[in-house]
Amino acid sequence: MGLLVVGIITGAAIVGGTVYGAVEADKTEKRARSNKNRLMGELEELELGRQDIINPYAGITDLGSMVTDLSSIASNPYANLSVSTAAAEMQIEEADIALANTLDTLRATGASAGGATALARMALESKKGVSASIQQQEVNNDKLRIDGQARLEDIELAEAERVQRTKLNTKERLENKDAAGQIYEFETMEGRQMQELNRKQAQITGQAQAEAAASTAKSQVIASGVQGLTNLGASAITKSDRKLKKNINKIGESDSGINIYEFQYIHDDAKFQGVMADEVPYASIEHEDGYSMVDYSLIDVEFKEL
Repeated sequence: MGLLVVGIITGAAIVGGTVYGAVEADKTEKRARSNKNRLMGELEELELGRQDIINPYAGITDLGSMVTDLSSIASNPYANLSVSTAAAEMQIEEADIALANTLDTLRATGASAGGATALARMALESKKGVSASIQQQEVNNDKLRIDGQARLEDIELAEAERVQRTKLNTKERLENKDAAGQIYEFETMEGRQMQELNRKQAQITGQAQAEAAASTAKSQVIASGVQGLTNLGASAITKSDRKLKKNINKIGESDSGINIYEFQYIHDDAKFQGVMADEVPYASIEHEDGYSMVDYSLIDVEFKEL
């Protein structure tokens, strides 16, 4: 098979492989971009659907009204304390009866008036004692009444303080429990939503990386194809100027009649097979250094190292 045909086939294979690889990489890139865009839309929907920020202390119900003020049941047991005069009145009555009986006895016996006077004084002293006893009871009653009032006021104040303290504690506990419940519910929901957002963002990042990797792969495939074609062209074009060679020996002819030589380059001991540029001017080009080069892809002779 001629070198021209081989070059064409090789170049076609390189181009075909490059095109196929670039197309596949492009498909992968587009698929990753589509997935990324879809996931970004889903992420936006998740962000828009996030729960509103709440006030955990809104709508607190006060249970303090359930507390009953018990101060009304307290009373002063000495408020209506009265003086017991029944015994004193009986004692006075007995003294009067005894005095009357004594006077009757004195009249009947003809006793002197002095004895009656003494008896009257004794009765008076007895009544004074009864009056003093009543006065003492009144003093004691006043003292008990004052003490009872003081104790009643202490009870009422203590009960009022208990009621207020209970109301405040109840309200505070209620608010704390309700707020804690709302905060727990909010934080739990927020945590779940953040996990979902993070998973979605991770998926977006993965698709973006896949898109970038596919784009890079596509560029690398294209670059590799271009480099392959470049290398193919470079390998086909070889310096074949007679002035650069030594030990030149003809070893045959190609099917198209081109002379095939065995030779060495002047500064190299390796042996090569090829043609002389001056014999195939239609496949030769001039290098910038002034020497001729042969494009072996245009002839049916293979350049190779022996």
